[in-house]
Amino acid sequence: MRAVLLPAAAGRETGQIMTNSRKRHTPEQVVRKLGQADRMLADGQDVAAVCRELGVSEQTYYRWRNQYGGLKADDAKRLKELEKQNATLKRLLAEAELEKAALKELAEGNF
Repeated sequence: MRAVLLPAAAGRETGQIMTNSRKRHTPEQVVRKLGQADRMLADGQDVAAVCRELGVSEQTYYRWRNQYGGLKADDAKRLKELEKQNATLKRLLAEAELEKAALKELAEGNF
């Protein structure tokens, strides 16, 4: 965690410490926050106010909307699991291809 000391000119009291830590949200938390955002937007709040209330940037909100829009919490969790499994399978395939190429090179006698 990084702490930033803000000057009085920034409109805050001198010596006030603001934390600058990055928080990771689980897929379930993201879907829950998007649902909350939908309710707030339906009540007439603008996106900037909703993002402040949720504690995320507008960029994060729109990225979540593109990635998780319309998903339920279980679906989002399953999506993350499948993405992780897919990354593992891609890594294993790349390793197998490298091993195959090395064996082929050895068989040809080019070592």
